[in-house]
Formats: sequence, C-alpha cells, structure tokens
Amino acid sequence: MGAASVPSHLSGTPAPGTRAGFARPTGSPDPSGDTANPPAPGPTPSSANPANPTNPEIPASPPRPGASPASASAPVPPGADGKLGPGEPGFGRMRLALFAAGLSTFTLLYSTQAMLPEISRGLGATPGAASWTVSGATIGLALAVIPLSALSERFGRRRLLTVSLAVAVALALLIPLAPDLGTLIALRTAQGAAIAGVPASAMAYLADEVRGRHLVSAVGLFVAGNSVGGMSGRILAGWVTQLWGWRAALLAVALTALLCAVAFRLLAPAPRNFRATALSARGTARTVAGHLSNPLLLRLYVIGALFMTVFGAVYTVVGYRLTSEPFGLSQGLAGSIFAIYLVGTFVSTAAGRLHARLGRRGVLYLGIGTVSGGLLLSLADHLLAVIGGLVLITAGFFAGHCVASGAVSGTAREGRAQASGLYQMAYYTGSSLGGALGALAFAGAGWAATVGLALAAMVLAGGVTLYATRQAATARPRTSPAAAPTPARG
Repeated sequence: MGAASVPSHLSGTPAPGTRAGFARPTGSPDPSGDTANPPAPGPTPSSANPANPTNPEIPASPPRPGASPASASAPVPPGADGKLGPGEPGFGRMRLALFAAGLSTFTLLYSTQAMLPEISRGLGATPGAASWTVSGATIGLALAVIPLSALSERFGRRRLLTVSLAVAVALALLIPLAPDLGTLIALRTAQGAAIAGVPASAMAYLADEVRGRHLVSAVGLFVAGNSVGGMSGRILAGWVTQLWGWRAALLAVALTALLCAVAFRLLAPAPRNFRATALSARGTARTVAGHLSNPLLLRLYVIGALFMTVFGAVYTVVGYRLTSEPFGLSQGLAGSIFAIYLVGTFVSTAAGRLHARLGRRGVLYLGIGTVSGGLLLSLADHLLAVIGGLVLITAGFFAGHCVASGAVSGTAREGRAQASGLYQMAYYTGSSLGGALGALAFAGAGWAATVGLALAAMVLAGGVTLYATRQAATARPRTSPAAAPTPARG
C-alpha cells in the first residue's frame, strides 16, 4: 500500500491557450469517467500532481506529451531551458534523491503493519486497537496532503520535502519509546501527517526541474522507491521483531529512513525553476468544491477508496492469521508475505495494455473479479491457497488502482493537483477504514468476517462501475454522428 501513481499530466510545457495550473480540455468525458480524445496538458509548477502512490502507489501509462508541433520539431538544446535531462549535471542526482525520498517515506508509513501481533501481545491490545497504529498514520496523511501541497507552492518543493522527511524521521526515533498504545497511535498519526509532504511535493519538484520528455523515467524511479520501501520496511520489521522485539524493529526502520532522508538532502539539486505563488485558501476551497460536485470524479474517488479498503483490511489482518493456527508461522516468515507486493510492479506495467484492450470499465471489472476470487481462495486453511489468494488480491487491487488514479487527471478540467490530492485523501481514508474495520471483524469472527467485509466493498465497487456503464450506454444514443463535434486536428 505504499505506492504512488505517475500523474497523467506530467508531460511537458503548458499547452497554448492555458494558464498556469489549468488546462484547456481537448476531449469530453462520458458519464463513466472515460474520456474520448483524452487531454494532453502539460504541467507548470502549480499543476503537478501531488499524488503519491501507496501506495501502494504504481504508475499508470502516461498520455502522449502535450508539446506543440513546433517544439517537437525543434528540440531544446541541453540545459538551454534550465531543466535537467540524461547526461546533464544533476539529473542522476535528482533521480537518486527522489528514490531515497520514496524509500524513506514508505518504509515508515506502514512500518507497524507486519508486527501487529507482537504489538498486541506487548501492549495487551486487541487486533482492532493495535490496527490504529497503521490507520492513524494513513488518516494523518490523508488529512494533510492537500494543505501541504498548497504550502509547497509557496515555500518550495525541496524545502517541504526536506522538512517533511526530517519531522517524520524525528518522530520515528521517538516512536519506539512510546509507553502505551495511545501514545504510539498519536505519534504515528503525527508521523503520517509529516509524511504527506512527500507525495504533496515530489511530483511537482520533478515537473519543475526535469525536462518533459525525460520526466516519466525520473518519476518511475521515485515510484520504485515507494514500492521497495513499502515492501522492505514490512519485511525488515517482521524479522527484527522476531529476533529482538517490536520496539527494536521500529528503531531499525527509523534508522533506515534516517539514512535515506540524509541521502535525499545530500543528493537533491537546488531548484532552478521554482516560482513561488501566493497562498489562496479561498481559491483552493473553490476548486476542491468543484471537484466534489463532479459525479465522474466522485465515482473515481469512491472506487479508489473501496479498493484500498479491501487492501487495508487484508494486509492489516493477514499477519494475525498466519501466526496463529493452523499455520503457526514465525513473525519473520509472516512479515515476508509482503514480498507479494512485487506482483503490483508487474501488474502496473501491464495496466496500460489492459486499458487499451478492455477500456477503463473493463479493467475495473477485471480487477474487482480478480480481488473477489482471491478473497474466496484465501478462505481455505492451506498456506498455498492463502498465498495464491493474496497474489490475486494484490494483482486485482493494483489493476483497479492504476486505472482509477490515472483517470482522475484526465477527468478533471482544472485544478488537477487538487483533484489528485482528493483521490489520495479517499485512497488513504479507505486504507484507514479497511485496516480498522478489518481488524474488528477478525477479532469478532475470524478471517471469514474480514473476507466478508472485503467482498462487500467489492460488491459496492462493482455497483458503482455498473452504474457508470449504464449511464454511458444511455448517453450514447443521444449524440448522433451529424451532431457530434469534429475532432480538433493536430
């Protein structure tokens, strides 16, 4: 759950006829959120997507660059535009710096998830109570990502990244000393809010400093840091917990994140293209309200939240199931189950091809069906069946998340940064609710209850997608070929 998605609008310079942070639409969406002739805007510092992946977080296929024909036929000489590209001083450092930032961030965000059974035993907490050490962090991130994205526009991307990582690591060094569960949850919630500064500004930092045609490769390494951090943090925590206890594991995670944060600060080149803008709470609120009144975006937010509810529930509780009978795995082996996250890397690379073949709703139906099949398979009291179920759940989740997150920027007509920020809020709220409710269900009636909760979320996601399909089918006959607008040329 610690992966970020590549924003579909990070593709070059602003298209003619646009103003900073807003793009002129080149196509119109159908009622499902699909777009015909998807827009190909380019970013400015104020329009870059603050999303971060998760989560897990994994790039969707980017759209074609939005550069004009003139700019395409006359490439800018290296360094002439003040931006970075391969072979130029600072480009390699920039990519490595953002990899380190992603690694640090997602090592911390879900650090307690693999050790929840030991936290329950050590602090005398129920699974539902202990799960708030994960849910608290994701709630903090969800609430802080939009305000911090606004601060990055005023005070600078690198500065906000540095401060966010410093505060998150400082809290990580304090967290192992928490005397009780309440203090631990409070510190983790504050840490999540600090971590939000990374997804809120990392993509914009890259968009400011890296030349458009090389941006995807730079973002890809940041996303790789997210994925590797999310997986390795859980595996490291699981094995250190088995050897020396959960407090030592949290300290090991904190020290790992500290090294990554220092590497980021030493490697990150000074910004050359950032232009500060005045803070406007009223303007931000107006844009956010507009997005929340858009039914297409609302459906995408709901779908993203429901997929993440399942993912949060399953991976918060699975450690309890695997360390108890009939499996009885050690804490280290149970933590190693998070290596299944690597499935998400492969699925994300195929998501673009699946979308081209099946369409957006087709991929969503496929993801919902795959997750549901995995949930049912995981009910078997056989380790290989559980692992197979987790592989299907992970693959289906990443397919659905890639499509939903990639659709947000294509659906929003202005304020794409805020639109993506709202998706992140919904996404991490789903993670928080899934973790908390899944743990309560497990404590009350075992794994089957957690699976029932997750299946209910998938039924709702299927209902939302089916509604979009029917809306699209109803809308199509109303537009005759004669009345259809003529596609723009060029």
